[in-house]
Parts: sequence; structure tokens; C-alpha cells
Amino acid sequence: MSPIPDDLAHAQDEWHATYRHLAAGPRTALRRRLISLSSQVLFHPYWQGRPSAGWAALHGARHARTTP
Repeated sequence: MSPIPDDLAHAQDEWHATYRHLAAGPRTALRRRLISLSSQVLFHPYWQGRPSAGWAALHGARHARTTP
């Protein structure tokens, strides 16, 4: 897999910072921001395509890549 793109790494960093702020003092705006960042990270084009070997290991051998 290629290196993580800068925009994805930035979104993940923001997600962690927002989560820490939310844990310190729950606010509706922080919850909304966390949901938005979660969707940015989860649906980023970097994750599209065939599953990685790590993903297959987490989800079972039936998803493993086969090499030609």
C-alpha cells in the first residue's frame, strides 16, 4: 500500500484532537465535528480498492488476496 496521503493524515490528527476535546467537555459542535471527520477518514479514496493484507488478517482468511 502507498503512504498515507497528507489530507488523510491531517483528518486523522484532527479526529484525535477533537476526540480529546470532546472527552474533556462534551459539546454538540464537537460531536458533529467528530462525525464529519469520521466520514472523511472512513470514506477517503485511499481506502478504496482491494483490501490490504492487514485488513484481511483482521477480517478472516476468506478475504485474503491471492497472488497470480
